[in-house]
Amino acid sequence: MDRKKKYFGLPLMVIGLLFSLMNAKAQETTIVISKDLKWSERMALSIMKRDPKAWQIDNNEKPKWDYKLGLMMTAFENLYNKTQNPTYLNYVKEYYETVINSSGDILNYKLEDYNIDYINAGKGLFEIYKQTKEDRYIKALQLLRKQLETHPRTNSGGFWHKKIYPNQMWLDGLYMGTPFYAQYTAEFEQGKSFDDIVKQFEQIHLHTLDQKTGLLFHAWDESKKMDWANKETGTSPNFWSRSIGWYMMALVDVLDFMPKENPKRKELIQYLNEVSKAVAKYQDKSGLWYQVTDAGNRKGNYLEASGSEMFVYAFAKGVKKGYLPKSYKKLAEKGFDGIIKKLVTVDPDGEIHITQVCASAGLGGNPYRDGSYEYYIGEKIKVDNSHGLGPFILVAVELEK
Repeated sequence: MDRKKKYFGLPLMVIGLLFSLMNAKAQETTIVISKDLKWSERMALSIMKRDPKAWQIDNNEKPKWDYKLGLMMTAFENLYNKTQNPTYLNYVKEYYETVINSSGDILNYKLEDYNIDYINAGKGLFEIYKQTKEDRYIKALQLLRKQLETHPRTNSGGFWHKKIYPNQMWLDGLYMGTPFYAQYTAEFEQGKSFDDIVKQFEQIHLHTLDQKTGLLFHAWDESKKMDWANKETGTSPNFWSRSIGWYMMALVDVLDFMPKENPKRKELIQYLNEVSKAVAKYQDKSGLWYQVTDAGNRKGNYLEASGSEMFVYAFAKGVKKGYLPKSYKKLAEKGFDGIIKKLVTVDPDGEIHITQVCASAGLGGNPYRDGSYEYYIGEKIKVDNSHGLGPFILVAVELEK
């Protein structure tokens, strides 16, 4: 009799579990995001609705240390600083609790890989350390700073993009490495490394700037041995909007930490003005920019979300901080309007999505990426890819939209 009672309860347990799951699912689907909120919060809440854990963004199957997730954490922290809503900070905090253990070891991180991308995910740790004062976060910050001490460099002192890409500097790498480096040296080293940080921009400016357009090529190979590299200059062959966007965001973000009395500060502001003037010439009537910046509506080219957002962010922040003429505020507003009208879709429950995001683009590797026009327009185009989500929040916060 006891055995029968024991097993008789099982179906009821199963039925109860099913009801619980159905109820949870129903609650999940009834989350409504108010259209009265600012775009920044509508996007953040939409992301959290789809991905309750930050590491799930981009359909990741398990937690990892990743530059794209670092971009997302930076965006959520900016939103928290603007709104003081702890929901956004807790989303970030939970991510870092998941990927950094009590000893300060970082999940799937290897210093000896010398991957500049790894540095970007560390930017969010400054705020989390301030909030928690937990030793693991300062240890993780110190570990990433240690990487920069021994990171391989070009003969002229520029950080290689990765150990597997010797002698190469990519525009992307300026955003991945220099804002972290600048904040670390400002907060923990009395600013001793700003000359080295400026050197990274000097090298990129010297070697990737195209005198004809004022735009910057995606990358430079000092050895000139890569098949994609121009045999005279070492530059890659095309202008990719997101890479220029990374560079411009790096400039405005590094300037947050650079003392006004530093003599090289004016140099970075000059670089920002020069590239902004060049980029503005290629803004489409929609307010957006094309995937291949200077190719307009050439067959296959398309108005791309992430690059457009990054340009708008740099313009808006540049004006707010006094680095750029006020006329760029209008260009930023036009750009943001274009993003909303052309690239954002809204579900009946208020959830929003960003479309036309280039999933990824690089040079070399296997399969080989040759940097051709056909290569850039042929990469996958995605909806709600983190490259488009993070900068959207950054832009919306900056413009108070």
